[in-house]
Amino acid sequence: MANLDSPPVQLARALVDFSVHGSFPEDEVSSLPINAESLPTAIKTLADAKAKLQAEIHAINEETADDVRSWQANAQSVQEDILRSKALAAEIIKASEAPTVSGSAIQEIEARADFLIRELNYNAQVQETLRGIKTVNRTLDEVEQARDERRILDALRLLERSWKELDAIPVTKSCRAVKLLDIRAFELKSDVHEVLERVWNTLINVDTENQKVSISRSREDEPMNLEDAVIGLKAYKEVDQRMDRFWQDLYKAILLPRMDITKDTLPALHVQDGILEVRGSADKTVQSLFADLEQVFSFLVQQLPPDLVETISSTLLPGTIHSITGVWLDSAVPSSLQDMKRFQEVITATRDFCARLKALEFSNLGGLQEWTESAPRVWLSKCREAALDSVRTKLARGLGAPKRVEKVEKQMVSRLEGEQLVANGAVASIDNDAWDAWDDGDRGAPEETADGRADKPAEEGDDDGTDAWGWGEEEAPDEEPRESKPDDEEDPSAAWGWGDEANNDEAKAPGRSQATALPETQTRELILRESYSISSMPQPVLDLIFAIIEDGASLTQERYAESPVATQAAGLFSLPTLVLAMFRAVSPHYYATEIGGNMYLYNDSTYLAEQLSNFATAWKTRGDITPRAQNMLRLDNDIKSLQSFANRAYTNELSIQKTVLRDLLGGEQNFMQQDDTPSSVSAAITRVRSLAAAWEDILARSVWQQAVGSLVDAVAAKIIADVMDLPSIGQDEAYNIAKLIASVEELDDLFLPSRLHGERGGAGDNKKEGDTDEVPVTAQFAGNWLRLKYLSEVLQSNLRDVRFLWVDGELSLYFTVEEVVDLIKVSFEDNVRTREVIREIRGNVRPLGEGRE
Repeated sequence: MANLDSPPVQLARALVDFSVHGSFPEDEVSSLPINAESLPTAIKTLADAKAKLQAEIHAINEETADDVRSWQANAQSVQEDILRSKALAAEIIKASEAPTVSGSAIQEIEARADFLIRELNYNAQVQETLRGIKTVNRTLDEVEQARDERRILDALRLLERSWKELDAIPVTKSCRAVKLLDIRAFELKSDVHEVLERVWNTLINVDTENQKVSISRSREDEPMNLEDAVIGLKAYKEVDQRMDRFWQDLYKAILLPRMDITKDTLPALHVQDGILEVRGSADKTVQSLFADLEQVFSFLVQQLPPDLVETISSTLLPGTIHSITGVWLDSAVPSSLQDMKRFQEVITATRDFCARLKALEFSNLGGLQEWTESAPRVWLSKCREAALDSVRTKLARGLGAPKRVEKVEKQMVSRLEGEQLVANGAVASIDNDAWDAWDDGDRGAPEETADGRADKPAEEGDDDGTDAWGWGEEEAPDEEPRESKPDDEEDPSAAWGWGDEANNDEAKAPGRSQATALPETQTRELILRESYSISSMPQPVLDLIFAIIEDGASLTQERYAESPVATQAAGLFSLPTLVLAMFRAVSPHYYATEIGGNMYLYNDSTYLAEQLSNFATAWKTRGDITPRAQNMLRLDNDIKSLQSFANRAYTNELSIQKTVLRDLLGGEQNFMQQDDTPSSVSAAITRVRSLAAAWEDILARSVWQQAVGSLVDAVAAKIIADVMDLPSIGQDEAYNIAKLIASVEELDDLFLPSRLHGERGGAGDNKKEGDTDEVPVTAQFAGNWLRLKYLSEVLQSNLRDVRFLWVDGELSLYFTVEEVVDLIKVSFEDNVRTREVIREIRGNVRPLGEGRE
């Protein structure tokens, strides 16, 4: 048994007292929180109170009949009393006229007359009240009869009259008889509503389980028709609520199964004898859907009263039209010029369906009309969406199997330059007979590339050095990211040529190519060929872009003049820009998960730029396209963006790897201060070799040389800077440093001429037998390499040897006066001999000419 003082019981008691007696609860009860546990108890208590009150009402109704009869008998006796009072009044008047009557008798008679008049008025009021009660009771009896006979409108009219008659009774509402009549009227209203509910469900029935809807204007077994039922609903103000529920059930039972395009098979709709049902099967064409929907809306217009038909436009149509345009029509939009005939048929069918809905006097068709008017833009949006999604999907599948491609470039070079290119591995060989033929002034015609087209020279101006292929290009523009360089030294990865003008000091270093500095009295066009690896991504992107451009060109031709999408040719020509922007935006995420991913991204972007450039060049010469289509192709900015993007991928990868190498060598701290310096140096060397091996099968030979050379240069620069920062260097420490440098110098085997000529192998392969006399060309790709070697020489030399290296050797080409003086000061004791050597070095600032400042 529930606790009588518990909050749910107190809350239930308060609700009952307020509903029955109109009393408000105390503050402690009204402040109680209402939660899910309190509601069941309150509802049960209210239900019990309602049942009790109904029982009392029925009991009172039984008792009231006898009371009314007794009131009628009392009224009869009152009428007789009134007659007797009138006779008595006449006698009093007659007596008053007698002169013998005293004054006191007259007063008694007047008081009695006043009393009788008040009694008379009271009895008249009681009689009027009883007549009003009788009238209301009779009216409520008629309501019951109309209810039982399902004459809902008559019952509602009688109920309305009974409320007016109740208001006309000249007593307060607190009168027990009036209160009972009011309760009875309320119960009858509820009973009439239940009858109306049953009539409505009989006339309009939605069977969601069997997917069937039946609507009848009238039925033989029902005295009430659908129009009268609507009037009854209006009396209860339930039209909107009822129709909302009906449209929801109709959509769930009929429209949703028919419009669910995700299903393999779709049902058809059938209308017969006031019944709309799902039956049979239908195809997935828009035309079939429109035919079935026209049946639905025609059926509703024919079967429903006009008042209910008006609610279709505001309730049922918006959701239906949204499903049509957002699912069916969008799925019918092709993503290319294929199936354009079917798309035109869909547009025509949509216009016809919209016209039929207007003929049925439906409104709120804006979404459908807007789609038909904007169908060309919808098609272009679908093309754009499909293109971008295609790029995302292909990237998500991974880079796939790598593919070797060849880059062919033509350049005017002298004979010595050509021989230097062969020495550096840029080309395999040079035909000496061809060079000899030039001695006679014969300039040969440009050779063709592997694909049969003559390659144009590389264009200048927009790309930084990392985007070129190493044949003496310009400096990188300011907007290109530049790599951080230790000790303000020029990073060789910023220039991809041999003898680049961007770094005159390095160009003059021994061991570097002087090809570009040689006089070019005799030149010829040399074909430079290199192969590199790309992933499986570029070709699908190119195929997609080429297909889009071909569609755009087709739209400019006469055969598409009447096509609804003919105006979208310019939009198609703008899609390659979005496709390439999507590639640049999302590709770093997917490439980063692969080994050497950034280098693949560099190669892929470069390959895309090359192929698009070739395509754009060939496009201008095509004779099967219109001049308008030729002028609409704009790929120059996209090509430049791809080249810059490729450069960023390359430089970012180098920046990351250089940071890793510097961290392995102590980061911001001096690597000589590490607990295990040899292990740090060994880890850096291993890192360089592993990256060299990973990149060797990816990058072109010249790019690989520059990339690995940049890493080697970063290691050398870090070691040089840290050694120069030491406050002092003892003999043992100098020996250890020289030993560490010697281990780093083993990276020379990465730059042996045999490797540069394409003899591929592991990054740590030893030299072949017979190649022991090979001279590494590391210094051509690592600007600090010879500085590192000379630093090792200085650390292992005495004062006399240091003086010789400066005065008679090449030390002055790689170190400044102050750098050498600092090394002497930290390596040797301050004595007369040391000061004399320093003075001599200061007196020979540039013993071999132009030195490094």
